[in-house]
Amino acid sequence: MEEGNEDSSFSGLDEDEDSGGFCVMSECFFLDHVGEVLLSRNPDGLSWKCLDSSDCEGATCLGIINSENCKTEIKFSDIYAVEFANYGLVHSPKAGLVHAKECFRDRLLNTQEMHRFTVHGLQKSPKEPCLWKLAAFTFGHMNLQTCQSWMDHLNYSLIKEVERPRNLLVFVHPKSGKGNGSKVWETVSKIFICAKVNTKVIVTERAGHAFDVMASIQKNELHSYDGIIAVGGDGFFNEILNGYLLSRLNVPLPPSPSDFLNSVQSRGSSSVPESEDAVHETDQNQKEHYPLLPDSVQEVMNFRTVNGSCEGIEDPDHPFSGERPRFGLIPAGSTDAIVMCTTGARDPITSALHIILGRKLFLDAMQVVRWKTSSTSAIEPFIRYAASFAGYGFYGDVISESEKYRWMGPKRYDYVGTKVFLKHRSYEAEVMFEEAEPENAKASSPHKRSKTWPFRNTPRSEKILCRAKCSICNCKADGNSVGTTPDSFPKKIRWCRTKGRFLSIGAAVMSNRNERAPDGLVVDAHLSDGFLHLILIKDCSRPKYLWHLTELAKKGGEPLNFEFVEYHKTRAFTFTSIGEESMWNLDGEIFEAHHLSAQVLRGLIPLFASGPEV
Repeated sequence: MEEGNEDSSFSGLDEDEDSGGFCVMSECFFLDHVGEVLLSRNPDGLSWKCLDSSDCEGATCLGIINSENCKTEIKFSDIYAVEFANYGLVHSPKAGLVHAKECFRDRLLNTQEMHRFTVHGLQKSPKEPCLWKLAAFTFGHMNLQTCQSWMDHLNYSLIKEVERPRNLLVFVHPKSGKGNGSKVWETVSKIFICAKVNTKVIVTERAGHAFDVMASIQKNELHSYDGIIAVGGDGFFNEILNGYLLSRLNVPLPPSPSDFLNSVQSRGSSSVPESEDAVHETDQNQKEHYPLLPDSVQEVMNFRTVNGSCEGIEDPDHPFSGERPRFGLIPAGSTDAIVMCTTGARDPITSALHIILGRKLFLDAMQVVRWKTSSTSAIEPFIRYAASFAGYGFYGDVISESEKYRWMGPKRYDYVGTKVFLKHRSYEAEVMFEEAEPENAKASSPHKRSKTWPFRNTPRSEKILCRAKCSICNCKADGNSVGTTPDSFPKKIRWCRTKGRFLSIGAAVMSNRNERAPDGLVVDAHLSDGFLHLILIKDCSRPKYLWHLTELAKKGGEPLNFEFVEYHKTRAFTFTSIGEESMWNLDGEIFEAHHLSAQVLRGLIPLFASGPEV
């Protein structure tokens, strides 16, 4: 190809107005390490096709075998930058990329110098689609004006990609995980620079530093950022989230354990289940049902919508009203369960690309309230939020004991977990939870609930896993979409009470997949369905508990299918400890509570992620 030569059958600019007014462009370029290609700009991205297609059958372009004449493409939604690469070398095909027929034997046998531009994007592995890799495609042409024209058109197409961030506030935890938080940010920061995303970086200097910054940041400055990014683990993300929410979110609190105590005492024998209501097939001496709470408790509960949404704040001057900033998490922690559940890969580059490309989903959050009571003082609620998990007993003992061994890094959890397991402590407690109604209950009868609920023994093949573009997370009950407020509140709320000794009590907002539990605590938990997953492990022998933990640690395990395990989907629960106490583990942070209540807030957290891909 020579400068100024426009007579080739493929050369020159071919623009056609399609029905939507889009200009389709086609031009011959040399693709670095591939050879001469016909490059086309389509409505949704770029595509290129190796020339001399008759000789390309069976060839491999860019390491990808393509039977359709080596045609390759990249969508605009997967491109994060286009930049001029100056005048320089464009290399001939790499050895091993061309089959025996030698796809380009008559073209570009030698390295040439020409004007170049580079398209930066991502590539997904067919075997691991959740793992995103950086990809750079350098196109060369002898005509500088041609390169500049294509760059202008491509950058214009990228500008039209909505919801991509331009200004971010980044918190870096230098001692997170193995102490490599700063190194992780140094690696991914180059991608943000290439994508022309401005970042204000704060490297935390002490525990609670990020919390204090988020709690005190002014509204105008907060709105100047398109997102808040955490470089660290789940606990660090929890710190930033609480700093933002505690000073801004204003929703009524869930009922306290004393609300139920007072209502039950005033009802006498009315706590017996109504005859028309089915009950769980469990020991009624340990579990009681309250089909319809009295008006005093109903009023406490009526703050929440049918789908558990926290929406409905109408005051425009309220700091939480209006558009909420998106949050992002780049993994550098010990477990990184939130990243595993929202991107499918524990990989900093993958998470950085989700952020830069403006991927978006919503996460449920759990509001946890500690109630302090005494004979001389009123109830004083202390509020915290969790994005992934709250655990008591075994989970609380592990997190509290592991604080003594931080010098061990992530290995401390294995060491401390073994110690706590061998001690085999159980704790007496009382738990009350709102019983969720099965999805098929309304269709069958408005008064009956399935005895198989909460489907602890549902076959694995029938469980719907949370994936990218999840229909369950994106669609709402009663015809309401995520983030909307229904016109009416639930009239009847059915509560159950269970009391006994427990090895652990867990409430999961999401599946909590991680390297130690590849399927998570609940394999079919969803990111934004408005439910908590309450898991009660009753006191049992050490071998039985080990069996449960073994099932939890293996792919395809069934950790919930034991007679000593209770599993319930719920929107809210209360907890009261009796006697010796453990600690609560909130997203990896220690939380002490004798009286506790929790509720789910549906779709509260906008996140830079798109969910795990199949």
